[in-house]
Amino acid sequence: MSTEAPTSMETETVASKTKLESNTLPPKPKFEPLKAHEMSDGRIQFRKVSVPPHRYSPLKKYWMDIYTPIYEQMKLDIRMNLKARKVELKTRSDTPDVSNLQKCADFVQAFMLGFDVPDAIALLRLDELYVESFEIKDVKTLRGEHLSRAIGRLSGKGGKTKFAIENATKTRIVIADTKIHILGSFANIKIARDSLCNLILGSPAGKVYSKLRQVTARLAERF
Repeated sequence: MSTEAPTSMETETVASKTKLESNTLPPKPKFEPLKAHEMSDGRIQFRKVSVPPHRYSPLKKYWMDIYTPIYEQMKLDIRMNLKARKVELKTRSDTPDVSNLQKCADFVQAFMLGFDVPDAIALLRLDELYVESFEIKDVKTLRGEHLSRAIGRLSGKGGKTKFAIENATKTRIVIADTKIHILGSFANIKIARDSLCNLILGSPAGKVYSKLRQVTARLAERF
């Protein structure tokens, strides 16, 4: 009996030791966050934005205003390919975020559509901004004099109507011949688009203004 007792004690101590060892897990590994170029297996990502002929001289004039925020703040390389007539963007090893490439492409594209640099640069600063484009013929098929009058109604005397819609809806609008581009948040673009569509369909400016006042007042109450 005396010889059996210590062996049972020994087995108990061994079992308790194995339990303790199993409870102590190895330390959690600490991984540093991946850099932008490491996420894509070190591959450099590109974006190309076509330059329409009528935007050459504005691009030349405002090149430094476009180049500086993209190169210094968003940490991307940018160049103008004169042969292909495209603005080329690519990631660098020190690019902090992959999404910067698409943001900068949207910024350059907005400038090509006719937006001013201070307005288009908001696409780099804010995430919930979009550019929406549509044509007058998408709303109503107009030809000749009727089309000219519709474009006149959209802009108003000295651009008064366009500015009124922009200020009321906190958007920016570019009317380029029969194409219309709107820059703003999703909800604001919808309000501006509805106002522009009413003008195209023949509503007088006064009626559109009063409707805008109602909608903007409702939006202000909501926020």
